[in-house]
Amino acid sequence: MPERSPLSGSALVLDGTGLSVADVDSVSRGRREVVIAPSAWERLKKARQVIFELAEGGLPVYGLNRGVGWNKDKVISPGLYEDYNRSLLLSHSAGIKPEAPEEVVRAAMLARLNGLLAGATGSQPEIAARYADFLNLGLHPVLPLRGSVGAADITLIAHLGLAMIGEGEVQLGGRRLPAKQALAEVGLAPLQLGPKDGLAIVSSNALSAGNGALALYDLAGLLEAADTVYALSLEAIRGNVSPLDEAVHRKRPFRGQLASAANVRKNLAGSGLWEAYNPDSLQDPLSFRDACQIHGAARDALAYTRELLEIHLNSTDDNPCVLAEERRILSCANFDPVVWTLGFEMLGSALHHVAKSSCYRILKLGDPAFTGLSRFLTPDAERSIGFGTVQKTASSLDAEIRHLSNPASADYMSLAGDIEDHGTNAPFVVSKTREIIDRLTYMLAIEAIHAAQAIDLRGGVKLGRGTEAAYRLLRSAVPFLDADRIQTVDIEAAYRLIKDGEWLAAVRQGY
Repeated sequence: MPERSPLSGSALVLDGTGLSVADVDSVSRGRREVVIAPSAWERLKKARQVIFELAEGGLPVYGLNRGVGWNKDKVISPGLYEDYNRSLLLSHSAGIKPEAPEEVVRAAMLARLNGLLAGATGSQPEIAARYADFLNLGLHPVLPLRGSVGAADITLIAHLGLAMIGEGEVQLGGRRLPAKQALAEVGLAPLQLGPKDGLAIVSSNALSAGNGALALYDLAGLLEAADTVYALSLEAIRGNVSPLDEAVHRKRPFRGQLASAANVRKNLAGSGLWEAYNPDSLQDPLSFRDACQIHGAARDALAYTRELLEIHLNSTDDNPCVLAEERRILSCANFDPVVWTLGFEMLGSALHHVAKSSCYRILKLGDPAFTGLSRFLTPDAERSIGFGTVQKTASSLDAEIRHLSNPASADYMSLAGDIEDHGTNAPFVVSKTREIIDRLTYMLAIEAIHAAQAIDLRGGVKLGRGTEAAYRLLRSAVPFLDADRIQTVDIEAAYRLIKDGEWLAAVRQGY
């Protein structure tokens, strides 16, 4: 085992258990160092010894002395181990653009590394060490995002293995280099592959799982921000706060709903809405009255998906599976990620509900019959159009989200001589969920701009502590619309506040 950094400081110690969605973010975006725990290293060595002993006894082992997929009947002799495994990586490197950003490459490498540490793969331990080296040295293989059917991301993460053997390309310090050159620059030699090493690299859902972890991390913050945007809109219309009463929600105690309602109440602490009842808001439209139920459903979908994905991140999805303690190696289908892929499909549907209700609030904020304010929240009906055209932007985003929320996990074909007749399209399902999250961020930015404009036009609105902080931050980047100007600039500025976390940071400090 190459020399490792000491188990101290802020380094993340990996042992095949305990890896969280937040940990994935800290390593992928925060460039946190990783260290392999000694216990996990010993586990890797024991599993490696077991498969050699079983193979020497004449046991046919998939991916070791037998081929993979439809070629499972092909015998691999010991003299061909290195050539075969090298060929396995080359032939499986079939992904196409777009290429993954560095944060996604890092998430994929981390997910695969932690899965290897379960000790059920039987690959040489140096492969795990190489993933850790790549993460700590900032060496990022060029990784295409399309081409996997979601029954292990074999056509994609094979590209990670290419870099280990000095093939393909990598990103290093902002430069795109041939992998062999980059390895030399950081002082690493290309790996020589042995039996089962190629299969250990390609047979994993690490791209889907790593990218999915980043999506879930982002979504947790976005749903919290969505509560604040909604609260700001509620103040803008002088809405009814009785649907926020905790006693009402306790009568139907779904966890996500309770959490969303509590968060909205916290944002509105000190708001004038609690002091003056507006009789016109007795029954606000459902896009306002139902927001905590809608946001709560998305929170519950998030919790469900995160629980299942974190089980996966701390498990093995290897086939065959090495049971080192029992000295057995078994063919299996643990590479099938349908259980948590369905969670992402559910999230897409849940987020469409969040987006649709936001879009309706945007439309209603521009309706004078509803708000009692000017049409399209214009500051001057004679000289300014206001936010009339922005409605089209919000509507188009909602349409895109609706289409992206359509299920894709069932669209697979029977491949490899009808042996591989199930798939999930997990990488695509995760990618489209991330696209939904991004579009929803834009929609919430547009709603926040509308809410702030309505508050200014109404005048004298006493905001809550959380919404006051959000309003002030927004106004620092997007001034009151006193005359028509380019809306794209304002939308992008508000989007960045939410996307980059400034919105949540300001709100939390305002409590």
